[in-house]
Amino acid sequence: MKLGRIGQQIRKLLFSSTNKELLLFAFFLALSGVFWLQTTLNEVYEREFAIPVSVTDIPKNAVLTSDETDTVRMTIRDKGFTLLTYMYGDVLKRLNVSFRTYNRGNGTGIVTSQELQKLVYQQLANGSRIINVKPEKLEFYYNYGAKKVVPVRWSGRVIPEELFFISRVTYKPDSITIYASKEKLDSINVVYTEHLNHVNFRDTLRANCELAKIRGVKMVPDHVRVTFCTDVLTEENIEGVPIKAINMPAGKVLRTFPSRVGVKFVTGVSVFRHLKPTDFTVVADYNEIMEHPQEKCHIYLKTVPRGISRARLETSMVDYLIESESE
Repeated sequence: MKLGRIGQQIRKLLFSSTNKELLLFAFFLALSGVFWLQTTLNEVYEREFAIPVSVTDIPKNAVLTSDETDTVRMTIRDKGFTLLTYMYGDVLKRLNVSFRTYNRGNGTGIVTSQELQKLVYQQLANGSRIINVKPEKLEFYYNYGAKKVVPVRWSGRVIPEELFFISRVTYKPDSITIYASKEKLDSINVVYTEHLNHVNFRDTLRANCELAKIRGVKMVPDHVRVTFCTDVLTEENIEGVPIKAINMPAGKVLRTFPSRVGVKFVTGVSVFRHLKPTDFTVVADYNEIMEHPQEKCHIYLKTVPRGISRARLETSMVDYLIESESE
């Protein structure tokens, strides 16, 4: 009973004079839209398509050192209906080129734009025409297993906050395997990450990044994880660094007064906690003393531990005495 009443109300609503006019308007609007769409799609248009190109039939003993899939861009002219089928169909989803057909036998293979057009025309309707092709040719590179292990280094702009500095950088993995021609393998001693851009950070930064591509080089793996460890900068000094004599002839002993000196430097808090005086090397050169004898001799800071910057001696000259060992 209720359903019958609802049906009567719907019929009254639909077939009232006002709604009849609205329905007629909607019908003719839809009909005109269909005619407009049919007319529009029957016109001739040009559209660019990006077509992935894959190298197939690769021998088992060959290693493709370029990207396995490249892209060619083709501008095709045809009626709108046909172009719609290319846009949403499977016709231009992928183009396969045979390794054996296009291999030049010298570690490279080349597919010209004319050859690419021939392959695409086999998939197009009769009325379709290719107007433009980019690039003019596609190249692929390969070798027969020649490889080399090289270290990874980061590249870009990585700057922590003021009063912080990068105390250590680690890579996972810290080296990768590259496959390329012998000439390229000989010329590559390190590979770099893509350009990094991280600023104003204070905590440890971990960045998962791809490696910068090199034409004709395959990298395994092609991405790494770079960790930048930070520390707080502090200016410190360490006392009691021993002075060592160098270039001493046999039977001679150089004594300095004092025998130990202090070193000032800038470093991170965590690095400073583990420093010892013996981590620094301060020397006095016997040959220099003999060439330029003075009341005092020069001393030099020769080596400092990793993580130390702007290191300097508290004094650059000390009193000295040269004795024979028997004395």
